[in-house]
Amino acid sequence: MRELDQFADATTGVLHVHSSPAALCPHVEWALAATLESKANLKWTSQPASPGQLRASTDWLGPVGTGARLVNALRVWPMLRFEVTEDASEGVDGERFAHAPGLGLWHGSMSANGDVIVGEMRLRSLIAECSGTGSLASELEHALGSPWDAELEPYRTGGEGAEVTWLRRNVG
Repeated sequence: MRELDQFADATTGVLHVHSSPAALCPHVEWALAATLESKANLKWTSQPASPGQLRASTDWLGPVGTGARLVNALRVWPMLRFEVTEDASEGVDGERFAHAPGLGLWHGSMSANGDVIVGEMRLRSLIAECSGTGSLASELEHALGSPWDAELEPYRTGGEGAEVTWLRRNVG
């Protein structure tokens, strides 16, 4: 971090391509390589939730804002299902992006523990817009990304051949 800068220069995140047609996989890798300025060696495995589709995940490291740049590189293919997270860093909130066919793109700020953050002004705006209409609950669900979570949940579980990370805490 620069000495006098109050914001972090770099951050990390995760990209999950939940489903992609096989023919599109090389194009996805090229887009990632161009955005991250490094070779994208994704390990593609079958997606059990959608036969004939492939899935891959990768961690990334880059300047703050890289998550949004990755999303812009991938959203040109409306048939992709993907999620991008950008971790919070000093002076900068985390972000989560989700894309699903038919729903398009959703974006939300993310707390350090992964919760979606809906700010005070957005909440006040929703309350004002929904006053008397009874649609506040539906608008809150949309602000939290619930339709995207419902659509992507079947694609999030690993299938045969998917990489598994075992977390372990040494005790004692």
